[in-house]
Amino acid sequence: MQKILVIQQKMIGDVLISTLLCENLRQAYPNAQIDYMVYESTSDILNGHSSFDNLVLFKPEHRKSKLALLNLIKSIRRSNYDIVIDAYAKLESQLATLFSGATKKISYQKSKSDLIYTHSVLRKKKSSSNLGLIIEHRLALLKPLGITDNLITHPKVYVTEDEKNFAEKLFKKHKLKEHLPNVMISAIGSELAKTYPAKYMAQVVEQIVQTHKVNILFNYLPKQKDIALRIYNSCSTETQKYIYFDLLGNSLREFIAIMNECDLIIGNDGGAINIAKALKKPAFTIFSPWIDKAGWATFEDGNQNSSVHLKDFRTDLFTGISTKEIKKSYQEFYENFKPNLFENQLNHFLNYNLSPT
Repeated sequence: MQKILVIQQKMIGDVLISTLLCENLRQAYPNAQIDYMVYESTSDILNGHSSFDNLVLFKPEHRKSKLALLNLIKSIRRSNYDIVIDAYAKLESQLATLFSGATKKISYQKSKSDLIYTHSVLRKKKSSSNLGLIIEHRLALLKPLGITDNLITHPKVYVTEDEKNFAEKLFKKHKLKEHLPNVMISAIGSELAKTYPAKYMAQVVEQIVQTHKVNILFNYLPKQKDIALRIYNSCSTETQKYIYFDLLGNSLREFIAIMNECDLIIGNDGGAINIAKALKKPAFTIFSPWIDKAGWATFEDGNQNSSVHLKDFRTDLFTGISTKEIKKSYQEFYENFKPNLFENQLNHFLNYNLSPT
């Protein structure tokens, strides 16, 4: 029996995208043992997935303690994997791959990658489909195994009946207007440098409510409540009537259940957007100025999935400046990213996905 390990540390979006590796490996090797190594904090996103047999959890102690990391690497070695696909390609995963004992070790082409991997895949710079570079890059890791046809290309998030019932009850408790669509606002990014300014996000919410009467929900963590409140307080009293500010999930699974009851999502790029897309909900994404939109703009068709980046409107601001410099000056760049720049695109998205056909 073939034994395969897929490694994808990092955040929720990455872990979701890399389930495609497990899905396609299961299709190609139905009798193989397929294990998936992820950060422990992201594992709840994988509930319901059947394409892998075991989760190998990379825990906080594996980063803090060299001994703990060594023990994890030893356990991987003892598993006698035939194939390791390292979709992370950083020191932690490189060490796990290097000492795995696998006969096939696959990852991306980087400096000295040939010292670790038996097969190194070159990342493309331009997407050749509307899947987006991030998905195309992941699927390219299957090529050394000859897996190229009839590929599964859309990651999934599974929702249980109990979770659906939880969300329905929560919506009734908060007395959402049942005849109106539900719109999730990805109000805050994973860091301030990936968070559209509160004053501008409030204008986006205003535009949504002025053109389409909808129930508005905010996605934010408790520690981000102050920023979310700034958005809410910047909205007009009339718009606030449509915002259900306190309707929140207390966990990742509860957010998934809530998102499953929503009709679409609008806001900052990040895990919430990726979850929504995996649930096949329309998404309008606002990218941070220092993020490469080409990488994470998945399933773009200008209708069901659309996104905007300051560079789409002000290419002059990006001439002769590095990503590092843009991130350092993110507030300056965001100031130039006024909502009126993409007002027409947002209106089209709303009309396409909310108006009756």
